[in-house]
Amino acid sequence: MLITDTARLEAIYDTPLAPASVVKEADHITEPYARLIAASPFVALATSGPEGLDCSPRGDGAGFVRIADPKTLILPDRRGNNRIDSLRNIVRDPRVALLFLIPGSGTTFRVNGRAVISAEPALLESFAVGGQPPRTAIVVTVERAYFQCARAIVRSELWNPDRHVDPATLPTPGEILAVMTNGEVGGKPYDEAWPARAAASLW
Repeated sequence: MLITDTARLEAIYDTPLAPASVVKEADHITEPYARLIAASPFVALATSGPEGLDCSPRGDGAGFVRIADPKTLILPDRRGNNRIDSLRNIVRDPRVALLFLIPGSGTTFRVNGRAVISAEPALLESFAVGGQPPRTAIVVTVERAYFQCARAIVRSELWNPDRHVDPATLPTPGEILAVMTNGEVGGKPYDEAWPARAAASLW
């Protein structure tokens, strides 16, 4: 049975909301929420555009997402694959969502808002690492901010080292590319060259 309207959906989830589910939401970054952002080295950035949805991982040193003021967050756009899917989406549809993860903590933090892309030289220079500024920065106006309970992290045992997957059991990027291109791209040489290439282009 497919659920095709909100009334039927709400009938299934008819348990009243706990007060904490409602009062945790703010329209700005509170002091406790600022501490969560400062502790997070990783955020998933969700965007939307004419071609569909995109969810992109963003990571750097803990606190890399800057709190300019209680309504404004700024993310440096560090080097990546140069597809610019997220940035292209933001130019055409400013709606964004952020999900912050904190290693070792079950609490995650969510922000919904609207973003613009800045290439202001002084702003970019303020995010420089090793003399290398990002090419752009994503400036997010916060509309909704709230923490997420730890159930998903607890169920998944995400931070339990005993549950970590051995990378040797997974397909490598080189193997994936070789399958996708019938061996024209990727393979063992790609995997062997990647660590040095990545180390030279992190920022």
